[in-house]
Amino acid sequence: MTKSQLIEKLMDEDSQLNKKESELIVNTIFDSISNALVRGDRVEIRGFGSFSIREREARQARNPKSGNLIDIPSKKTPFFKTGKELRERVDIC
Repeated sequence: MTKSQLIEKLMDEDSQLNKKESELIVNTIFDSISNALVRGDRVEIRGFGSFSIREREARQARNPKSGNLIDIPSKKTPFFKTGKELRERVDIC
């Protein structure tokens, strides 16, 4: 499902919302999650999952084209862990 499909689904579920309002709701949710992760906070949505930041260590890797070793610096990446309810719903399918 894409972001625009999510907006359309929200409009279908609530006939009082127009496209602009639905888009504002979806953008607000995504922006709130993004901003919390940037601050280093953890975001938990019960029954769905949790978003957090994981630190990846610096490492060496090999350039597949030239075969030379390159240094990859440490970095922070977003991580999503599914909630129990979502895992169970997906497993039923």
